[in-house]
Amino acid sequence: MEFLSEYGLFLAKAITMVVGLLVVIATIVGLSSKIRKSARGELEVHRLNEDFEHMGNTLQVAMLNPAEQKQLAKEQKKEAKLRKKAISDKKRVFLLNFKGDMRASAATNLREEITAVLSQAKSEDEIVVRLESAGGMVHSYGLASSQLDRIKKQGIPLTVCVDKVAASGGYMMACVADKILAAPFSILGSIGVVAQLPNFNRLLKKHDIDVELHTA
Repeated sequence: MEFLSEYGLFLAKAITMVVGLLVVIATIVGLSSKIRKSARGELEVHRLNEDFEHMGNTLQVAMLNPAEQKQLAKEQKKEAKLRKKAISDKKRVFLLNFKGDMRASAATNLREEITAVLSQAKSEDEIVVRLESAGGMVHSYGLASSQLDRIKKQGIPLTVCVDKVAASGGYMMACVADKILAAPFSILGSIGVVAQLPNFNRLLKKHDIDVELHTA
C-alpha cells in the first residue's frame, strides 16, 4: 500500500513536470511566431468611403426627428442591399501615405504597400500618395522614387498630394507622379544637394604640396 502511494506521488510529479514543460515550449513557440509576424509587418486597409459616409450620417441623423431617423435607416438598408447585389465596375482610388525622414525610412513600407496594391489595381484605377518630406539622403530618396516609378511602369495613373512640404528628395518623389496636388500654403522645394567642404588649395600651394593620383 505504501508502495502504491509513493508511486502515485511520483507519477503525479512526473505528469506535472511534463505539463509544465509543454506549457513553456508552447509559450516560447507562440512568442517566436509573434516576433516573426511583427518583424514582417501587417498591411492595414481602410475603406475611406465608409468613413466619410459614417461622418455624414452622424451629422444627418443629429438633424432629424425620431420618425425621420427610422425612415433614413430603412432607406440606407435598402441601398446597402442593392450595393451588395450590384457588380461594381467603378474606378477605385488607392491612398498611400509617405512621411519621410532624412533616411527615407518609410520607403520600406512604401515598397510593400505598392507591391500589394499593384497585385489588385487595374489600369482604370488610380493610386494617390499623400507625401510629406523635407528631403534627405540622395540614394535613400532615389530608392523611394523608384518605388513610385513602379506604378507608372504598370500603366496606373499616379497622383501625389502635398499638404505641408515636399522639398529636395521629397520633391523628387513628387515629380515622378502624373499630377501633383499641393495645398495653397504648402512648400514645394527644388531638387538639390548641399555639402560643406574645406578648400585646402591655397594651403597646399603655400607649402609646395602636389597632389598625385595613381591608378592601377
